Amino acid sequence: MEITGRLTADAVVRTVSEDKKVVGFSIAINDTFRSNGEQKKITTFIDCSYWLNTGIAEYLKKGGWVQLYGRIGVNAYMSGNNEAKASLTFHT
Repeated sequence: MEITGRLTADAVVRTVSEDKKVVGFSIAINDTFRSNGEQKKITTFIDCSYWLNTGIAEYLKKGGWVQLYGRIGVNAYMSGNNEAKASLTFHT
């Protein structure tokens, strides 16, 4: 799958095990549509993980555009106040 969006913050490199690191970042995808003749805007936020090269993190800065190829997933969980929540994830 391909997605294109704008970075919501600078990318962060996280260590997930002794020998594995991942670049984490979030993007916003803006869509517009018309409803009853009125233009509406919807923003979808996606949490992304890049596993191939942590050196790319220095180029992933807030506000920049990115185009990604990978697979999308859904993360369902319970919040601290016992509310059901979900987020979209994207792995490259």
